[in-house]
Formats: sequence, structure tokens, C-alpha cells
Amino acid sequence: SCSVRMINQRQQILNLLGLARRAGQLVTGEGMVLTALQKDQVRIVLLASDAGQATIKKVTDKCQTHQVRVVNDFTRLEISQAIGQARTIVGITGAGFAKKIHQLTTKLNEGE
Repeated sequence: SCSVRMINQRQQILNLLGLARRAGQLVTGEGMVLTALQKDQVRIVLLASDAGQATIKKVTDKCQTHQVRVVNDFTRLEISQAIGQARTIVGITGAGFAKKIHQLTTKLNEGE
């Protein structure tokens, strides 16, 4: 049953992405996310697990510099479907959404 909970957690995170987008608390696309990171507006970043190596390195380095967590548990397709636009990278600006996603991804990675 642990796999069912993991699926639920994955779905909850994806649902939160859609909610954050509608609430205007999501920045999407590499350029926008990197700019928002520099302005310290992003609290957590979701980077597609199937993004290109150069993108992964650039975004991960930038997030480490700004001490922002990178979540790479989702594919480009999952992220894109969740927000209704084709994206490899999204950043959450809202504290509430970021906290909830942080909690869910931590559980996901601990395999709870």
C-alpha cells in the first residue's frame, strides 16, 4: 500500500502546481525561473527529471547559490499536464504552496 500513498503524494504535488499557477504563484520556463531566483522570489523549484543536462546543471547550481530546493521527481510531461503548458521547469513563489510541496516531496523521497 506504500505505492498507493506515493502515487497520491505525487498527484497532490501536481495538483498544487495547478493551484499555484491559477493563484499566480508560479513562474514557468528557464529564463523566468532563473530571473526570479536572482530576485529571491522563488521558494522551491520543480525541474523535470528528463530535462537536458545543461539545463539541469545551470538550474541546480543557481538554486544551490540561492539555497532553494530543487525537486526532480517529475517528468516534463507530468509538470506540463499539471499546469496546462509545456514546461521543463517551474518555480513556486507562494510560501504556502512551497511549504506543502516541500513536505510532500520529503515524504515521497523517504518512501513513506
